Amino acid sequence: MRSTFLKLLSPNKHLNSIYELDTEELRSRGIRGIIADMDNTLVPWNDRTVYPQLASWLAHLKEEGFRLCIVSNNSRERGGQLACDLGIPAIWYAVKPRRRAFRQALQIMNLTPQEAAVIGDQIFTDVLGGNRLGLYTILVTPISDKEFIWTRLIRKLERMVLRCLERSRQHQ
Repeated sequence: MRSTFLKLLSPNKHLNSIYELDTEELRSRGIRGIIADMDNTLVPWNDRTVYPQLASWLAHLKEEGFRLCIVSNNSRERGGQLACDLGIPAIWYAVKPRRRAFRQALQIMNLTPQEAAVIGDQIFTDVLGGNRLGLYTILVTPISDKEFIWTRLIRKLERMVLRCLERSRQHQ
């Protein structure tokens, strides 16, 4: 039971930021689409600025033929303009880790779970939700330490899980 639960919380990849993403590796795995979290993954929490580095990164992904979709637990009011400015479809009120929004994103991108990756900064929403559906999961370090108070509490639990995952990898 414990190992199954840990497996659901274990990302396939852990990166410092979205900018470390290796598109060749994704392509070699048959991945053609990316489901991205918004807050502290694409932009700092509560910041809806389209930074040049982000715009360039997204343009590069699109040029390489990757399909993109934002899946966020946020509201359209908080993130809709950013998604519009980025030219990326988005699903709001996702209730991650539930699978419904991930399935909707796959449908929007016209992809199967094996053809998509999810990238986000939270184990209990992005990684767990993606793993429950069989997506390739990528955990990134949060951009900012400014977060919703509930998220700050969950981060303590996430750090414990990451330590546990690291110990279990060392014993394999």
